[in-house]
Amino acid sequence: MADITISPDEIRDALKDFVSNYEPTKASTAEVGHVIDAGDGIAHVEGLPGVMANELIRFEDGTLGLAQNLDEDEIGAIVLGEFAGVEEGQEVTRTGEVLSVPVGDGFLGRVVDPLGAPIDGLGEIQAEGRRALELQAPGVMARKSVHEPLQTGIKAIDAMIPVGRGQRQLIIGDRQTGKTAIAIDTIINQKANWESGDEDKQVRCIYVAIGQKGSTIASVKGALEDAGAMEYTTIVAAPASDPAGFKYLAPYTGSAIGQHWMYQGKHVLIIFDDLSKQAEAYRAVSLLLRRPPGREAYPGDVFYLHSRLLERCAKLSDELGAGSMTGLPIIETKANDVSAYIPTNVISITDGQIFLQSDLFNANQRPAVDVGISVSRVGGDAQVKSIKKVSGTLKLELAQYRSLEAFAMFASDLDQASRRQLERGARLTELLKQPQYSPYPVEEQVVSIWAGTNGKLDEVPVADVLRFESELLDHLRRNSDVLTTLRETNQLSDDTVAEMGKQIDEFSKSFQTSDGKTLGSEQFEAASAEDVDQEQIVKGRR
Repeated sequence: MADITISPDEIRDALKDFVSNYEPTKASTAEVGHVIDAGDGIAHVEGLPGVMANELIRFEDGTLGLAQNLDEDEIGAIVLGEFAGVEEGQEVTRTGEVLSVPVGDGFLGRVVDPLGAPIDGLGEIQAEGRRALELQAPGVMARKSVHEPLQTGIKAIDAMIPVGRGQRQLIIGDRQTGKTAIAIDTIINQKANWESGDEDKQVRCIYVAIGQKGSTIASVKGALEDAGAMEYTTIVAAPASDPAGFKYLAPYTGSAIGQHWMYQGKHVLIIFDDLSKQAEAYRAVSLLLRRPPGREAYPGDVFYLHSRLLERCAKLSDELGAGSMTGLPIIETKANDVSAYIPTNVISITDGQIFLQSDLFNANQRPAVDVGISVSRVGGDAQVKSIKKVSGTLKLELAQYRSLEAFAMFASDLDQASRRQLERGARLTELLKQPQYSPYPVEEQVVSIWAGTNGKLDEVPVADVLRFESELLDHLRRNSDVLTTLRETNQLSDDTVAEMGKQIDEFSKSFQTSDGKTLGSEQFEAASAEDVDQEQIVKGRR
């Protein structure tokens, strides 16, 4: 066996080469914690002494969590995603980041989850950046008063409970009273503004579905696609099958996406459907995190949950680009009880409420808006001048009609003035009915309401009011420029009123009622006089 010899020169050269090329590696330090227990979408973690509130933490299987409770010895975290793989004893590491979502125009026409990930199968979304979920609302000096109208296309709302850009207007009512229908109609009504291509008119819409059935969310998406409204709408979906943490975060995700556009000087409409389910999800999360329960087992900060969300809706000052984000939160009541805990909280936060009555809905008065207790605190300043002028007495007339209607149920004899008021009230109530997914442009609303409040429908049978309205609008499109003038000027001049009255009178003479009579004909006048005579005979016999 040959001897192995290593010369000292070789050893010296090898050591010299090693020393010359040596780079000392920096010792890496990382905070590492361990899962104490996990279940129901919540994990308790020990360790991680430097973690921040709302910081993202990463579990061993790659799942993310959101640090919520920062106790002395442990952290309570919401698991963001599938929590079946999170088990006791697993390692947990910090990310050093707070929860944020991607934002940008790429979200238009898409359906995303509360983390901003697409769930519609249409591929990745090209984001323009990221925005933190827990963003501070604009301050007092960053805001401007609400002064621009946001048309819903619904006659009862635009005339009596107007909404302005930057306003928070609550939609409240029992289940199955048409709350979502009002929100969807409002989105559809923005189509003409979007197609105009004018940035000042365009409104980007966000629909946040919280705790709804997947089939319901799919039907909403289908309705928007059929109306051509999906191209300017984003849907943030947290269906009933999602963990409570996702339902709690979904409204903040939608708000972050909307704020990105608002700070670019654009206009946004965001719908939260509905916040009562978000409050229930937050209650579930809080109880699982062992926070002390308060009234109805909600945590003490449930008011702050909604106030910090809805305060993000604002009309920004000119210095910040004059963008706006209008909020339409939805709250579901039980047995029309608007004095419950969550409804009163949100009523006190918002700038008005649209109350939907189940009794009106069941009586086929749809949309079932109760104009008596519905109110818009700031929208009047933003109302279009023409519709403000014609609807000035509408709410009062309907309120008087409601009280007189209740009195007429018990009183057999009514004077002529009361009877006329009842008849006009019945026609105005009928006039405010509107089919779903059929929003009205402002100029058509002006004509309809002017005709109703100025007695032009008094001779029309109640059952024919909506047909009279539809045929009248067709007549005006063909034979007059009244609608065009109203649309272009948004003003109701004396000349426009005169032309409108002339056209309505002319149309009335040719309108045929459902019983075959023509308004204004001798046959119709004779029948009306006969009805009056018959009533007087009946009164005389009493």
